[in-house]
Amino acid sequence: MSVSSITDKQQRSRRLFYKFRQKGGIGLTHLILLAGGLIWMYPFLWMLGSSLKTNGDFFDQGLNIFPRQIEWSNYVNAWNEASFGQYFFNTAIVAGTTVIVVMLFTAMAGYTLARTNFPGKKLLLGLIALTLFLPHGYTIIPVFDVVQRLGLLNTLASVILVQASGGMVFSTFLFMGYFSSMEREIEDAARVDGANFNQRFWMVMFPLAGPMLATVALFTFIGAWNSFFIPLVFTLGVPELRTLAVGMYAFIAENSTNWTYLAAGSVITLGPIMVVFILLQRYFINGVAGAVKS
Repeated sequence: MSVSSITDKQQRSRRLFYKFRQKGGIGLTHLILLAGGLIWMYPFLWMLGSSLKTNGDFFDQGLNIFPRQIEWSNYVNAWNEASFGQYFFNTAIVAGTTVIVVMLFTAMAGYTLARTNFPGKKLLLGLIALTLFLPHGYTIIPVFDVVQRLGLLNTLASVILVQASGGMVFSTFLFMGYFSSMEREIEDAARVDGANFNQRFWMVMFPLAGPMLATVALFTFIGAWNSFFIPLVFTLGVPELRTLAVGMYAFIAENSTNWTYLAAGSVITLGPIMVVFILLQRYFINGVAGAVKS
């Protein structure tokens, strides 16, 4: 046997060894990630299983995910008897309206800041950015006073107004970064055709901002849907106007022994967020990438 043939066999053996080791490493990584994912998902899966159990099975089965007997009536009772249907309706109104308001106003503001220059622009942006670091607890009293003077206290309109104003700054910066990263050729062509500033925005740039619109909609929807402090403060006097987060808290205080209803209410609360994220995740990734690129 020649030396060259021995060398070729050694090289092939090494290649096979490295390939096997690489595949083994990838497989081990996948197993670790799968195990971590199952551990991360277990609380949600346990909550989902508990929402379908009877009260007796809830305590007897402990941390077991799978119910012995499926009780769909838990969702019906939570929806009707525990008022989660009304809370869901209130939350949908608040979250949906907040998303629309924030998207429209921040898109206009972000485009203006991205495409215009004026004296003191950097100072203005710095002052606006400072408001991102102000906790709600420090500003809730003056905001509450303004809402009360406007006659909007104990209405869903007050929750929408305060919730939307709280998300304006961050979303404006996202739109500003996204529009800054877009090429100006399309706008220049529209300008040559006689389009003014507003027409260029509404007819050209706004339709092209789909990924960022989806990103802002997702962030705003999650924030408004999960919000607890603002709905609690501004609808405290009217229990019928509670959102899901506030309703969950009230349900725990009033019905602390009915854990299956509570689990069903938790699934009702989390379900829309998961659906919206699954539908918008592709646009969300593209929008964030465009904003970071700028």
